[in-house]
Amino acid sequence: MTQLEKVAFVLVLLMVLLQGFYGTFAFIDPVFFSTVRGTELFSATDSDWVKIYGSRTLFITLIFAYLLYTRNYIVLMWGALFGIIMPIADGLLAYESQAPIKVVAKHIATVVYLLIVFFVLRKINAKKVGQDN
Repeated sequence: MTQLEKVAFVLVLLMVLLQGFYGTFAFIDPVFFSTVRGTELFSATDSDWVKIYGSRTLFITLIFAYLLYTRNYIVLMWGALFGIIMPIADGLLAYESQAPIKVVAKHIATVVYLLIVFFVLRKINAKKVGQDN
């Protein structure tokens, strides 16, 4: 494993761990989780939607964990790029619900992080294609 692959591995592993934490946290305390994410619930009885978010987040976590385990850098690269839609949508929802600016900034930072992951993985994939030729 090259140094760049180690960096990519750690970046994706951090993503997987954070998503796993978010998915679990959404089940354990959906009301507080929604507040932390910047979209407070009007009623605690609406927490089933947060649990739905949690189940999908755990699903994504498991897929990315498997892709990382198998070192499928091409799919991870595209997953990081396409995954940008989630923090953009979350950030817009947080902004529209007048969440604190730090919550919106966290979503923007997530977009930047995913772009970094994408470009690191892209560089690894470009090197592998160059080696195959």
